Amino acid sequence: MQTPLPVGIVGITGYTGMELLRLLLRHPGFELVAATSRQEEGRRLKDLFPQFMDQPAAELEISAPDPKRLAEQCRLVFLAVPHGTAMDMAAQLLDQGLQVVDFSADFRLRSARVYEEWYATSHVQKDLLSEAVYGLIETNAQAVKQARLVANPGCYPSSVLLGLLPALTRGLIDPDSLIIDSKSGTTGAGRTAKMDTLFCEVYDSFKAYGLGKHRHTPEIEQELGQAAGRELQVTFSPHLLPINRGILSTMYAELAPRTTEKSLQAAYADFAREHDWVRLLPPGSLPELKRVRGTMFCDIGLVVDQRTGRLTVVTAIDNLCRGAAGQALANANLMTGQPVSAGLALEPLVP
Repeated sequence: MQTPLPVGIVGITGYTGMELLRLLLRHPGFELVAATSRQEEGRRLKDLFPQFMDQPAAELEISAPDPKRLAEQCRLVFLAVPHGTAMDMAAQLLDQGLQVVDFSADFRLRSARVYEEWYATSHVQKDLLSEAVYGLIETNAQAVKQARLVANPGCYPSSVLLGLLPALTRGLIDPDSLIIDSKSGTTGAGRTAKMDTLFCEVYDSFKAYGLGKHRHTPEIEQELGQAAGRELQVTFSPHLLPINRGILSTMYAELAPRTTEKSLQAAYADFAREHDWVRLLPPGSLPELKRVRGTMFCDIGLVVDQRTGRLTVVTAIDNLCRGAAGQALANANLMTGQPVSAGLALEPLVP
C-alpha cells in the first residue's frame, strides 16, 4: 500500500478548516501532519474537535504557522485563512518547494487591479497571479494536475458557474442578460462571531445583503466571461438563509436565437455525463439542499419559459464541501497524481 502523503492545514479553526479535517481523516492518500492556528497554539485537535477524539490525528498538536517548519513536515499545504493573509504565506510555502491550495480570494482574480478594487487590499504577490490555476475541477482539471498553486473557487461562484457554463459555452443564452439570485447558509460567513450571523439574528428570518458589491461578483464575471469569450457583467444578489450549510442559486437568462428546450437539455445532459459530481434532475424536478448536504454534488434543475423566452437554472451545493473543503481536496488529489474522487465518496449528511 502506498505511503500517505503528508499535508498540513493553515487555519484549522474555521468552518472550512474543520470541514477539511473531517474529509482528510478518512482520506486514503493523505496524512494530516500539521495544523496551525495562532490563537489555539499548543492545544491538540481533540481539544477543539472532540467529535474526532477516536481518530489517530486527534493527538496532533496545533502550532503557529511557520512556513519553514511546514516545509519540513509536508508536501502540500491547504491555506484556510482570510484574503490578504494568504498571499505572503503562499509565496513562502512555494519558495520552500511545497504545493499550495488556497481557499482565499488572493489568487482567484487574474487582475491585481480588480482584486485591489474589490478587496481594498494591495496585492503584494502579483507575479503569482499568472501561475495560479483556478480550481474548478469540471473546467480546469488538466491544468490543476500541473499546478503548484491552486486558487480554490468561492462557494457562490461554484454554484453559479456549474449552473451557467453548459449553456454559455454553447452559445445558448445571451451573456448580457444574466441575473443571479443566491442563498447561503450562515457557515458561509465564517466562524468569527458577528452580530448579523448570531443564531437569534438569523433564526426565523431571511434577508439579502451585499447587493451590487459582493466580492464574489468579479470572480463570477471573470469565469463566465472566459466561457463567453468576452467581458460581461452580471446582476448578483446574495441572501442569508437561516440554516447551517448549503447554497441554492437561481439564475435567469434570455435564450439566444434558435435555442430550443431540447438543445438546452442536451447541453446539460452532456455536462452531467462528463462530470460525476454534476447531476441534472429530470424535467419538472428542482434541487433541494438536503440532497447535497455534506457531498460534492451539484444538482441542477432547468425551467424554460417559452412565453418569455427565458431560461431559469437552479443549482444546489453544500458550501462547505463542494464549495470549499471538498473542492480543495479534489484539487489536491489531482495535484498529487491521485484519482480526483479519492476520499470524496460521500453520502449526504443527515440534517
